[in-house]
Order: sequence, then structure tokens, then C-alpha cells
Amino acid sequence: MRSRDGNRTFSLRLCSIIFFYSLALNAGEYLISYRYVVKDAILYNDLLLVSHAMQSCHGKPQKPLILETNDTNNLKQIISKNPDEFMQYIHKLGLDVKSTQITSNLQTTSTTILTLKTTCFKVDFNDNFAKITPIK
Repeated sequence: MRSRDGNRTFSLRLCSIIFFYSLALNAGEYLISYRYVVKDAILYNDLLLVSHAMQSCHGKPQKPLILETNDTNNLKQIISKNPDEFMQYIHKLGLDVKSTQITSNLQTTSTTILTLKTTCFKVDFNDNFAKITPIK
């Protein structure tokens, strides 16, 4: 329907600007890396690094992971509140595994390091969930 002055395109442009602006606020690309060290069957170190990507990532999106947000847009907090789902998901993506085993004086010491190399993820925040999609 036209406005009184006949300017239909202005309202259409305004709606599209608001739509794209809201998409820009709720979506972003993040670089995520994860590393944990198990020494003698005990978790020794656990490190999760999350940062905004400074440049856009190129590649094909993979199968997404959907996590509950509980009204927060902090990706590191969301992952920390859902560690089991995230760990199962990154195991499917592929982890680098380094394992060493040393035996000295009939005593065995083993160390296993699992690492998710820095990977670009596209994250869409919605009302109750975050859709995390790796880009490869």
C-alpha cells in the first residue's frame, strides 16, 4: 500500500535495513581452539580459547551444533555451560591426539594431549539457543 506522498520504496528500504542490522547483531564468526591434557588418567589442564574473527571466514558450512543460551550472547559461557555436548561435537570434527608413555623403575607415566586446531565457526544467536556451525 502506498503512503500519502506515494513513497513506497522508502518504507521497504527502512524495513530491509532494520532486518539486516538485526542479523548483523545476532550472528558472527568466531575462532575457537580447545586443548586438554590428561596425565595418568587425571585431567591435568583444560583450555578453551574463543575470539571474534577479524576477517570473514571462507569455506563450506558443516553440520551445526545447537546449544541453549539462557539469555546470554557470550559464546565462551555458553560452551562452558554445555561442555559434554561441545566435547562430543568437536570429537566428530577431528582432534589432534598426541600420546606419550614412559616406564621408569617399573612405574608407568602416560600423557595424552587432545587439541582442536583453531577453527572458524559461524555463530547465530537466537532467543533461546545458539547455532554453532564450523566452516571448513
